[in-house]
Amino acid sequence: MIINLAFYAAALAGLSATALGAYGAHGLVAAPALVSAFNTGVQYQFLHALALLLLAIMLRQRASVLINAAVVCFVLGMVMFSGSIYALVLFGTKGIGFITPLGGLSFMVGWLCLLLVGRTWLRFK
Repeated sequence: MIINLAFYAAALAGLSATALGAYGAHGLVAAPALVSAFNTGVQYQFLHALALLLLAIMLRQRASVLINAAVVCFVLGMVMFSGSIYALVLFGTKGIGFITPLGGLSFMVGWLCLLLVGRTWLRFK
């Protein structure tokens, strides 16, 4: 089940990041600071879409609670971090700005989970 989430979330995130990036480059009319923030959201979404794809591949090799946790953290991070930035830039939604750092924290926890997976997969001591 989680492998399906990882794969389909990666594909959807990559697709939407590409579309949003194109919109940000060619159709977004906003202050330069807002365009920059929007592009940051797109970059983080795209990088974590690729990370989700890697996690889906890893899950095909070996099931892991830590990989599952990383998948969930990356998906939540994209929704909270990138999503809150998109909402701010596109709709002027300022009341949810507190969610952005929670999304960043979620990304960091996901990467920590991946680091911990490496201890068993790569036999770090």
